[in-house]
Amino acid sequence: MPTYEYECQKCGHRFEEFQSMKDAPLAKCPKCKGKLKRLVGAGAGFLFKGSGFYTTDYRSSSYQEKKKGDAGTKPASEGSAAPSESAKPKPDAAAKPAKKKPEA
Repeated sequence: MPTYEYECQKCGHRFEEFQSMKDAPLAKCPKCKGKLKRLVGAGAGFLFKGSGFYTTDYRSSSYQEKKKGDAGTKPASEGSAAPSESAKPKPDAAAKPAKKKPEA
């Protein structure tokens, strides 16, 4: 059952109410009996309980053993000879070819 947030239009009192989705929205403020407005809430996020929610949880035992053995070595991507995008020199404006003029 969701929790709805309400605000009184008369006194400004804000509160939350735990209601079924089938229930009608509340109409009167519990403090001043003024008119209520049901607010749009963000709702609750997902709550994952237990194992099985990570990509590594479903790996085979042979993969996990190999991963434990490789823990002391560098991954291939870190030791590669190719420079990364951030290490590449950026071309300056003078090296760019001039734009062609449109023919009339």
